Amino acid sequence: MADQVKHIASAQEFSSLLASTQYVIADFYADWCGPCKAIAPKYVELAKTHSVPNFLAFAKVNVDTVQAVAREYNVTAMPTFLFFKNGKVVAVNGKAMIQGADWNSLKLAGEKMGRLAKEKAAAAAAAAAAAAAAAA
Repeated sequence: MADQVKHIASAQEFSSLLASTQYVIADFYADWCGPCKAIAPKYVELAKTHSVPNFLAFAKVNVDTVQAVAREYNVTAMPTFLFFKNGKVVAVNGKAMIQGADWNSLKLAGEKMGRLAKEKAAAAAAAAAAAAAAAA
């Protein structure tokens, strides 16, 4: 993935991402939203730094074109950032949702989820290596 951010086109695609990735940070935005445009480059940089395939994904959900997903999670302000673990909304640093272009909160949450995802990926790799060694 070139920019590390998955642009969601349907509710099914979002459900699939949540099912296939342990942690997900979702940016609910609108094309006409000034604060959304302002924070977008920082969100992309956060994704480039902290994405871990199968363990942490960064998604963008356009509230105007994927309305069903925005409604499902009661998104009423843009941007809104939601955090997911194993398909369920979770709190990170005491917040399950960040409304508005609050870069400091988003950065801290992204860094924390990045650390958790990297730990899980390392543990999975170690377990796979141990299983391979035991099978040899």
